[in-house]
Amino acid sequence: MAKMWAGVTDGVTEKIADDFNSSIRFDSRMYRQDITGSMTHAAMLAAQGIITNEDADALIAGLEQILADIESGVLPIDMECEDIHMFVEQVLTQRIGDVGKKLHTARSRNDQVALDIRMYLRDEIDEISELTRALIRAVTDQAERYADTIMPGYTHLQRAQPITFGHHLMAYAMMLLRDLDRLADTRKRMNLSPIGCCALAGTTYNTDRRFEAARLGFDGICMNSLDGVSDRDFCVELMSAIATEMMHLSRFSEEIILWSSWEFKFVELSDSYTTGSSIMPQKRNPDMAELVRGKTGRVYGDLMALLTTLKGLPLAYNKDMQEDKEAVFDAVDTVKMCLEVFTGMIATMKAIPENMKRAAQKGFINATDLADYLVKKGMPFRSAYKISGSLVASCIRENTVLEELPLDRYQALSELFDSDLYEAIDLKTCVEKRISEGGTSVASVLAQVEYVKSIL
Repeated sequence: MAKMWAGVTDGVTEKIADDFNSSIRFDSRMYRQDITGSMTHAAMLAAQGIITNEDADALIAGLEQILADIESGVLPIDMECEDIHMFVEQVLTQRIGDVGKKLHTARSRNDQVALDIRMYLRDEIDEISELTRALIRAVTDQAERYADTIMPGYTHLQRAQPITFGHHLMAYAMMLLRDLDRLADTRKRMNLSPIGCCALAGTTYNTDRRFEAARLGFDGICMNSLDGVSDRDFCVELMSAIATEMMHLSRFSEEIILWSSWEFKFVELSDSYTTGSSIMPQKRNPDMAELVRGKTGRVYGDLMALLTTLKGLPLAYNKDMQEDKEAVFDAVDTVKMCLEVFTGMIATMKAIPENMKRAAQKGFINATDLADYLVKKGMPFRSAYKISGSLVASCIRENTVLEELPLDRYQALSELFDSDLYEAIDLKTCVEKRISEGGTSVASVLAQVEYVKSIL
């Protein structure tokens, strides 16, 4: 089949070359942006007197009908076409005749595709941001619910100091807030219109690029035509933001996988977000969390693929740049799917407070508070540290915890110990004493929840 670009050549290529060159199987998802951009381009051409108002009206009416027919299913997209731009223009010309051939005046596929992908990704950023907000709401709801649930905080995956489960969850809420900021920042730099840059050098027609940019919701135009058609920084930025968000989800997934294991048993996931084993009837596997963790590597690969594709390209447009779409679309699709399933998994997750508290007690994470108790009564810190360590060693040997040792065992090591020490080393006291802003006390956690809610 001869191509619409036939001219200096006969426009006939081998089928294997057609299939290799074609992008419609993945760029067809941009049909709405392509048609919207084309309608605005027709309006600009008429406003500038480049085509007549009658021709513009015919073009716009034809494009509106094509859009309606695609969305209703009346017009299936022909996967034999080279790309979505050629498909739309071809159908338009078939329907309204030679007037359809005027649509491409003062425009190239180079700036057309650059426009489409910016508009498409702009919409996708809005969707990803809303999904991120939904997850943040689920996290903050759970943090509020478990604001006073004591658990061990870890460093080096070793029990370190007592915190609350709400405090731990709010750490992820803060990460996700930063993800929202990165998405908004990417959208801001993405929101410049390349249409009118044409193939690379602009056009001899008296176009109004700012007319099109304003009509299409852009903040301005790409100020250099070479850059306008060859820039894919916005794809890289978006994929980098997505990769960072996936990294946060992956870290969260790792903890959920640990917490839901029998070795920890800090949380229980809903049956709706776990799977069973084909051979072991007792199993409840955290497959959703594991898949999110696995798909993070996939998104990293998408980002590296595009960076590698772009790194050696001379200006302006090169066909290599067609490789941008599959990578960025895959990253977008993946993070959206992960965010949706993650939100449901978090919203239905239940903590097991008694297991968390027992793990905190068995970790002797109040040993520092025990030493501080003696220091406040006048004992040098190093002496207090040694006594505290000796008591921990005794507890380990006897399979007990500091809170359960009788008072006479304490007083055998120092007369400074009195009955008030049990309140001083109670894990609730240890948590509530962390009153610094951003800390783990209940009041601080609830303040963090309110801070996040105010931003959302």
